[in-house]
Amino acid sequence: MAAPSRLLIRGGRVVNADSSQVAYVLVEDGVVRALGRDLLPPGGAPAGLRVLDAADKLVLPGGIDTHTHMQFPFMGTRAVDDFLQGTKAALAGGTTMIIDFAIPQKGGSLLTAFETWRSWADPTVCCDYSLHVAVTWWSDQVKEEMKILTRDKGVNSFKMFMAYKDVYMVRDAELYAAFSRCKEIGAIAQVHAENGDLIAEGAKKMLALGITGPEGHELCRPEAVEAEATLRAITIASAVNCPLYIVHVMSKSAAKVIADARRDGKVVYGEPIAASLGTDGTHYWNKEWHHAAHYVMGPPLRPDPSTPDYLMNLLANGDLTTTGTDNCTFNTCQKALGKDDFTKIPNGVNGVEDRMSIIWEKGVHSGKMDENRFVAVTSTNAAKIFNLYPRKGRIAVGSDADIVLVKLGLYNSIANWDSGAALLTLTEPPKRSILGGSAQCAAADIDELVMSWGFFVFTNRTISAKTHHQAVNFNIFEGMVCHGVPLVTISRGKVVYEAGVFHVTAGDGKYIPRKPFAEYVYQRIKQRDQLAAVAMGSQPHLNSPRAFGKNNRSRPLWFPFRSNHGVSHRDLAARIASDIRSKISVSQHSCTFQAWTKDRWTEWRSLSTVAFHGLPPLMYWRKESGGI
Repeated sequence: MAAPSRLLIRGGRVVNADSSQVAYVLVEDGVVRALGRDLLPPGGAPAGLRVLDAADKLVLPGGIDTHTHMQFPFMGTRAVDDFLQGTKAALAGGTTMIIDFAIPQKGGSLLTAFETWRSWADPTVCCDYSLHVAVTWWSDQVKEEMKILTRDKGVNSFKMFMAYKDVYMVRDAELYAAFSRCKEIGAIAQVHAENGDLIAEGAKKMLALGITGPEGHELCRPEAVEAEATLRAITIASAVNCPLYIVHVMSKSAAKVIADARRDGKVVYGEPIAASLGTDGTHYWNKEWHHAAHYVMGPPLRPDPSTPDYLMNLLANGDLTTTGTDNCTFNTCQKALGKDDFTKIPNGVNGVEDRMSIIWEKGVHSGKMDENRFVAVTSTNAAKIFNLYPRKGRIAVGSDADIVLVKLGLYNSIANWDSGAALLTLTEPPKRSILGGSAQCAAADIDELVMSWGFFVFTNRTISAKTHHQAVNFNIFEGMVCHGVPLVTISRGKVVYEAGVFHVTAGDGKYIPRKPFAEYVYQRIKQRDQLAAVAMGSQPHLNSPRAFGKNNRSRPLWFPFRSNHGVSHRDLAARIASDIRSKISVSQHSCTFQAWTKDRWTEWRSLSTVAFHGLPPLMYWRKESGGI
């Protein structure tokens, strides 16, 4: 991106997640340099300073789409939105950063996948981006590469699939190992939460019954399949005390599991997407096969039409945290790969261009959330979770100048135009913006007004595949009217989209590395670990050799058994737990136990933490005189 000129955004309502104020924003070298009133020097703008008049407009932090799949090779084809077209569409919709996924095949190198995605994105991307990396199998190699990616490549989030059996799916033991590694290196664990085994069996059943159309996709992946996997992932992450991020929350059941876990103190975040907030799964039963197939994605949209409203309520009140799109687009002809078998329909929908408008429409315009919460769920929370804040996700001195100017639709506040044969009466939002300053307008004059008048009265947008900037030939939000419409998008201080025109070239965006141990996420994790350590006090730790010498006056709790009795780890844990007089309510941990046998110490490693029921990794011991 060429060095941006100085820019002054004058007189808009600057909205952050925590406050709003009318202010000027001065931008230099791609960064916000000043924020306040009357920053324009006396005598007008000096040379080299462009002034954008933001009076009566909202000035918002650029959106962060936490979940995209640009040019993703999947299910025998490749997503049509590549990093060039997809990120241009993002900018048109007010999103200034995306986080895509580098996904290796089973047995493949995570580092190689990362470099492959970088090679696709770097030459063509138009907005800033970063990468999550998927863990699709487990080995010592994967464990080491996760460390390298976090330490050297700016990756602080890893995604595990609980679905797509035999392709990307990992089992519970692999989830446990991956979550443990994420915690060690300060990363956020992410999951696609669906029970892959049940999906595979359900698909066989549907096909055996002769159900081959898109409706079979939802029927074999009901809400219970998503909710079960969500609870299982949260349970495993809790056992490790690892932060967890649930991608694309699609159902009321899964959302409720997340909400309950958060209220129970779990460090878990839920990400509904534009599709689950803006439409529903009734489309799967449309009589037109291609229409129904357009909506196929995993997890599927839910046929309960109350789902979007329910998810938006949870997003508004904090039970869900961020918003993405899972933008992974396939044209109609690509969807037709599954015309005789729904399991072969490429999974994916659009959303990267429309996310901000949909959330404003369904969230703010509907009265469910205010403008500050809107900024939180579209930008700030993502920046905090993925350790981009306050560089991203906020308009403040020192932050990147990723800014969107939004003019709100005003048609509801203007009386119907006078009726009469020669005058146009508006009973619904117009399908295009009308520029003008009068409450009356002859129908024949509209086109002339659009060309010649200089300010917006109506700034609504009707979503349509005919006018969107994405490469896909349909839009799952077709016909939806949105009132919050981005007028100007600024990326790192440069106006990249204005009045429907792009001012950006391939490669203007850049890769943004992210450091581990995001404070917003790991502050609670570290505190809980510290409390566990404090609870140990002066008690000898299980792994400390000096704790078990013959001359040591303290010894561990022990039970009379011979080493050849083959007492299992779980049984030993249960016997220890039953002998503890008081239980300390802290997070569960993996640890090493040592048990006394007739003539030697026997190490018991990787003791099952499930049997602990919340006991910390302490050394439960007693004096020679007995007692606990």
